[in-house]
Amino acid sequence: MSVLIVLFITAVLALFSGVYNQGKFARYIGIFGLLVALYVSFLPECSFFNQYKSMFDFDENAALFTKISLVVTLLIFFLGGFAFNNHRSHQSELYALMLFSLTGAIILFSFPNLVSLFLGIEVLSIPLYVMAGSNKTDLRSNEASIKYFLMGAFATGFLLFGTALVYGSTGTFDIAEISAYSIVNAKNTMFVLGIMLMLCAMAFKVSLAPFHMWSPDVYQGSPSIITAFMASVVKIAGFFAFFKLMNLAFVGSISEWLNIIGVFVIITLLLSNAMGLAQSNAKRMLAYSSVSHAGYLALIFFGANSLSLYNLAFYLFAYSLATIGVFMTLIYVEKIKRETSFEAFKGLAKTEPLAAVATAVSLLSMAGIPLTAGFVGKFSIFSQAMNAPHVGPLLVVIAVIGSALSIAYYLKLIISMFFHTESTFKTSEKVSITYNIVAIFIIIALIALGVAPDIFKLQFGL
Repeated sequence: MSVLIVLFITAVLALFSGVYNQGKFARYIGIFGLLVALYVSFLPECSFFNQYKSMFDFDENAALFTKISLVVTLLIFFLGGFAFNNHRSHQSELYALMLFSLTGAIILFSFPNLVSLFLGIEVLSIPLYVMAGSNKTDLRSNEASIKYFLMGAFATGFLLFGTALVYGSTGTFDIAEISAYSIVNAKNTMFVLGIMLMLCAMAFKVSLAPFHMWSPDVYQGSPSIITAFMASVVKIAGFFAFFKLMNLAFVGSISEWLNIIGVFVIITLLLSNAMGLAQSNAKRMLAYSSVSHAGYLALIFFGANSLSLYNLAFYLFAYSLATIGVFMTLIYVEKIKRETSFEAFKGLAKTEPLAAVATAVSLLSMAGIPLTAGFVGKFSIFSQAMNAPHVGPLLVVIAVIGSALSIAYYLKLIISMFFHTESTFKTSEKVSITYNIVAIFIIIALIALGVAPDIFKLQFGL
């Protein structure tokens, strides 16, 4: 709750900096507030907030995912100075909306109650609808916003209808009480129907196929830094909430919903990687890459054990770092070339070697190449899923095939950057010092976590 209050105050201050035409300070206000929130997240929760535990329970798992989200958001804010150059008139609003969205994520990490879950999802999502359409002169951005809003409203309807059915069956919104009910009444028709509707709504939020149809258009149309936020922080919040909801609230009915998630995983991994191979636009390719990673992450439901949440946190952190590593370069290329096709990246390594290396390491981590954090993340989740009876090994085989396919489209971008003798970047505009610092941090972090994964435990105080 302390972290939530710090972030909310920071968001309000960032918003009001724009009122006095000081929007350029919004980024610094945001960075300072995020650093304070990160410091506060390591402190024990204030006893005053115990009275709110029925609606907001900040336990160890919530603290771990909160720290990850704060670090990822900090990196995105560091990139903001360069990325928001074209949004000088309303950058204070964009920073504030990002922080408001992050407060929704913090609520999702701490919900002990279905009402808190709904509030968290809406506080997370509503600023995203606005941010997706923030590039008002671009028709793609307008399309992204309206498409995301309409599909999001549709998913919210599923979530509320499912919540109503679950409440009608159990007579409570409390996760612990619903869990106890599910163990005794696992096959109650109205209860199971409620679970299915909530499952569909959460699958939409994390973009599991066949509920992924919004992702490619929204990712491509949104400003690139907003897309980076969606692909990292929103993914972290969505997956933690999804995992907590299904494995705590509906644990007694696991046989009713687990196989459905298995079907979603198979569709997601085959469809997204096949579509990724067909793309000629780097941003759209990354959208399908994000969908495929939702498929890998969903394997966490199979063979779940006491380490599952830690494995989920590690994978999400590694994936988020890699996402920022790629989007960092994409923002630069888009600004110089006004496009994001693979052709636009030709010869980037000659002009900006550090950014190109950071992107290459990030793409290799996404593909799960050994000695990168992505490999450790995939290995831990795949190993866990292998222990799941019946369907686990089959899903892992499909996931490995998907990973192999993904290497092909990640290599397209690496080849474009490094293996073209002529650089197409005829410009004097270089990336900022902040960019280079973020690039170095991402290279070191992805390799260090790949070589010595236990560093993750130390850096987040586990």
